[in-house]
Formats: sequence, C-alpha cells, structure tokens
Amino acid sequence: MKGGALIAQFLVQEKIPYVFGICGHGNVGLLDELYDVRDQVKLISPRHEQTAAHMADAYFRIKHQPVATLTSCGPGSANIVMGIANALADSSAILALTANVPTQQFNRGPFQEINRHFAADFPSVLKPVVKRSFQPSRVDMLPLALRQAIDLAVSGRPGPVQVDIPFNVFQEEADVELEPSARFKTRKRPGADPADIEQALAMVDAAERPALFIGHGVTLAEASAELTELAERLNIPVISSPNGMGCIPMAHPLSLGFIGRNGTFPANQAGRHTDLVIAVGARFDDRSSSSWIPGYSWNFPGTKLIHVDIDVDEIGRNYVPDLGITADAGSFLRQMLGGAEAAGGEVPARAAWLAEIEGWREEWQRFVEPNFELRTSPLRPEQVVADIRAVLPDDAIISLDSGVHHNWFMQFWEARAPQTMLNAWGFSGMGFGVSGILGAKLAAPDRPCVAICGDGGFTMTPHVLCTAVEYNIPCVWVVWNNFAWGAIRDIQYGMFGGREIGTAFYSGDNQEPYNPDFAALARACGVHGVTVTKSEDFKGALEEAVASGKPALIDVHVDAEVRPPATGTWQLPPTPFGEPAFGGPVLME
Repeated sequence: MKGGALIAQFLVQEKIPYVFGICGHGNVGLLDELYDVRDQVKLISPRHEQTAAHMADAYFRIKHQPVATLTSCGPGSANIVMGIANALADSSAILALTANVPTQQFNRGPFQEINRHFAADFPSVLKPVVKRSFQPSRVDMLPLALRQAIDLAVSGRPGPVQVDIPFNVFQEEADVELEPSARFKTRKRPGADPADIEQALAMVDAAERPALFIGHGVTLAEASAELTELAERLNIPVISSPNGMGCIPMAHPLSLGFIGRNGTFPANQAGRHTDLVIAVGARFDDRSSSSWIPGYSWNFPGTKLIHVDIDVDEIGRNYVPDLGITADAGSFLRQMLGGAEAAGGEVPARAAWLAEIEGWREEWQRFVEPNFELRTSPLRPEQVVADIRAVLPDDAIISLDSGVHHNWFMQFWEARAPQTMLNAWGFSGMGFGVSGILGAKLAAPDRPCVAICGDGGFTMTPHVLCTAVEYNIPCVWVVWNNFAWGAIRDIQYGMFGGREIGTAFYSGDNQEPYNPDFAALARACGVHGVTVTKSEDFKGALEEAVASGKPALIDVHVDAEVRPPATGTWQLPPTPFGEPAFGGPVLME
C-alpha cells in the first residue's frame, strides 16, 4: 500500500470526518488518496492555513472529537503556527499533517526545505506549540506514528500533535497494516486518591465561605451535570473561566460568572472573601487572577486552596495549593459527589455567605442595569450583548476573537450550556473567532453559530466568507466595528497619558475614522451583508440573519468610547496597574 493510501485509510479507521487543509506540491500525493475516501472523509479547503487550524480547534471544542489539518511544506505549514499555538493553549486536540520535502533531497536545500540546523527541520518550527512531533521517513514507520499521534492528541490534557511526512512517503509502498488506536477502547481519565477526596471533603466541611473555580477542564470532561449537582449538594458558589462558562447555567443562583479585571463584581468579591477555593481544571492565569496581585481577585496564601487538574504542571504553577490533586475534572467531581452522599447529612445552609454574595449581586446589578436600557447611535456595547442573548436560543454557539468586545462578553454574556461560548483564551489569537465558527457549524449543523469579532480581527481572515459560500456553511458574523484595535487603544490611553498611535483606523487623507464597508465586502463574496448604526435595527437584523439559514454578516457600529467597567485589575510590569472602576481590593489575613 502507498503511504498516502495508508494515511487515508487511517483517517477512515479513526472516524475522522474532516480534513481542513490547503493543497501544495508537497501534499498533492495525499490529496489524490483523499479522493478515494471522499465519501467518508470530507476535505474542506479554506483560503488560508490559519483558518484550517482554527476550524479544527473549534470543531474539537464542540464535538470533543479530533479532525485533521493538511498543509504543504514551507509556507503552507508555517501559516498554521498561530492556529496550532491557540489550540495548544486552550487544550484542543488536532491531528496536524504537515508535508515535507522528499527524503532523497534532505539537506540539499530543495524548494521550501528548512535545513539550517537539521535536514527537513520543520518539526522544530512547531515543537513549542504541539504536544509532540512525529516524522516518519518511511512508509513502514507510518502505522506506529499515526497511532501514537492520535492517542497522544486526545489523552490526558488534549492538544495538537504533528505528523510531518516527506513527499516520497505518500508515494512509496510497503507491505504494512494499520495499527488500531486505543482511543475508542480506553478513556484515560485518572481519578484522585480516595484519601485526597476525604481530605478535600473535610476542608470543605471546615470552611465557612467556600467557592468553586472551574475552567476548561470541566468542559473537556463533559462534567456539567456533576459540577452543578456538587455545587447544589454542598451549596457552594461557582466562579468560571471563560472556557468553563455554561458548565453551570449562568442564570443559576450559585453561578457568579467570570473573575479578574473584566469579571463580574460578585465573582471578584467572592474570590477576595472566600476562605477555601476548590479549583477544578482551571489555570489561575493572569487575567483570571488580576495579575496575581493579592486582594484584587484572590487572597492566597491566606485563602486555603485545593487545586485539581489533569495536567500536573498546572498544579502550583502560580499558587501553592494546600492540597494538590492530579485528576480528571469529571472523575474528581464524581468522587466528591460520592463522598458527600456517603457522608450523608443536610445540605449546608451557608446562609451568611450566600446572603453576602446576593448583596454583591444586587449592588452590581444596580450599577450596570441602567446602561442596558440606553438606545444610542453608535450602539452601546451592553445593548449588543443583550440583543444577541435575546435572539439566540440556549444551544446556540458563539465564537469570540481577542479584543475589547471579548471583554464585554466575558463580563456580561450568560452562557446557558457548556460548549456554547468559544474563546481564544490562553493564546488569544485573532482569527480564531472569525474562522473557528466554520468548524463549529460543521460540528453542530443544526445549531445557530455566530461569530462576534472585532473589525481588526475580521480583516485578518475575511476570506472565511468565501469558504462559507463554497461549502454552504451558514454562519453569521457580527463585526464589532469601533474603528480601532480597541482593547490596545484603551490600554495605550490608560498607561501613556491618553496619547494614541497605531491603535486606531484612519483614512489617509483626512484622518477620519476608516474601515472598509464590511457589508459590501460580504455581498461581493455572495454573503448577505447589512450595516447597523442605530440601536433599534440590530436585533431584527440578527433575527433575520439567523433565520435565513445562509451565511450572513452584520457590520455593527459600536461606541468606542464606552469601556467595560473593571472590577479587578491587570498589570503589564513594570507599568502601574489600574484600580477597579467598581469595588476595590480586600486584603485578608
């Protein structure tokens, strides 16, 4: 069997439904073999390799099943670096198939070889952003490399894995058979030591003001039901990272939302005052920890910490836990539920703690509610968030790029189910929200899929509109148009005396705010496009776009001078950090 045919059969064997990739002279040998399995493995060819990686990332976040990317040697594979890095940071499994030059030409400097330090050295380019790279240089090396790659991608903490394949390996033959992977037969979901569960329950029992802090690990473990049940059984409020949002419905009375600079006031207040945090599948990164400055979001080490993660490297990275547990989030939550049920007893009242939280919630609501009632032109950011929430059903999927619009959604979006809010969180790659929504829609074709993206982020990958039309992928793009790299412009204003350079978009002639006509651009691509500048027009435009069942874009002019009210802080040392706009730090002993 030819190597290319072996790879195609492997994709069929592993039930990988899609390959997202772009042709090149280096991978044409595999493209030809994909033709023979096109009824079982569909090739989707976007207009840029970055988009292919983002699509695969988002597909995994919805289905928790990996797909493959396919890129050619040299620039083609170099274009996926950012998308693969984004997937690694947010724990998305991808089988990244990269092509390379023929082994017969290694180290001769053929077209697109990287060989300064080692022959055909493209794996070194991806090495920092994948779980592992494989480079099978003969056909008989393929079965083992492919099997190990797919198993590694989905086991433990998921992530992208690279298989770098020289061109001749697609065409040469060997008398070999595929090796079946273990991923359909075993679930590598380690549980906690029973003694640790006993200790954790004892720490919860001794606490007066406990709080759960959950992250993407709970989402990946598909442990929403267990989380909600445990929170209710122990009467513990839940703080969520963006990639954990919806694991407990955010309208639930025990859900406090996100924490950090752009978190909610109740979440930050709970973090400041809690005496025990049970962190499950969460990293304590700078944005969810107010840059680790005591009193702004957390008060470690004064506060006790139980830190649970499937990745041992994350435990104690930023805060030393009183109890560290290496375990799958779902396994841990089920063990805690079992232990709590075995212990019996009434559900703890925690009346004083929950009443305090309710008071903070009411304070926050009084502060933010009036702004949701305003109707302006350009639109208030709060109205855009509220109208999208009002239009979309509970199971709709939104994807978000990095940008000031993401800060608003972290603070005010009400996720009602897990895997409905896709964020470029750890690596914060622009283009993820714009491109990833295509992969999300392929994973969930019966659910509305809406990308909310900044004007800057959209213009990085606007070619997604072509892909949506070519492959009939009916997504909706809401372009948050504030004529600037708004998040960075606001940082520049705040840190450097209100001056601005390089962070806003102006026309060259008269220095007026400038952007292309995004709606016209959409129509030129065959996508329904409309511009909204008045508050009363947006909701109807979104309803029409979602109901159409066709690709659509809404260019929404949003007021650039309205900023999310910080309730924590964030610092870029050595510059000073800002104080919260609402609430303030609380240092606990």
